[in-house]
Amino acid sequence: MKKFLFNTSNTWSPFFLRIILGLVFFAHGAQKLMGWFGGYGFKGTMAYFTDTVCLPWIIGFTVIIIECFGSLALILGLATRVWSLAFIFLNIGIIATVHYQHFFMNWFGNQKIEGYEYFLLAISMALSLVFTGAGRLSLDQKLSLQPAATGSTN
Repeated sequence: MKKFLFNTSNTWSPFFLRIILGLVFFAHGAQKLMGWFGGYGFKGTMAYFTDTVCLPWIIGFTVIIIECFGSLALILGLATRVWSLAFIFLNIGIIATVHYQHFFMNWFGNQKIEGYEYFLLAISMALSLVFTGAGRLSLDQKLSLQPAATGSTN
């Protein structure tokens, strides 16, 4: 199991994918959790999720945790495959509940809501990280290189 979770290639591509995906989603998570970057903070975001979108509170809470703490884990390259799977399901959920009506983003303001093209890109980035792992300069790489502890079985 440890090999599956932490094993990674020593290439730069996953490094760039996880840093960019992590930074973009950290900004969204910080809006939701702390109200940074013009966000509504935890209380306002939870009210939106539960009252407007009609999500169960545990789903709203999970979205905030994945976006804020999962993105930090991606930036550090810690449990990258696990967090990438979480981001895949998160983005599928976003498309299914909110952004399913239009493909393209609302560049010209003539749609009521944004499209789902951005979320498809995030899914593809996360899916790539599931297969490659964290890449260079990651905690996963350091953890996968540590020798297993040997103990006596007598």
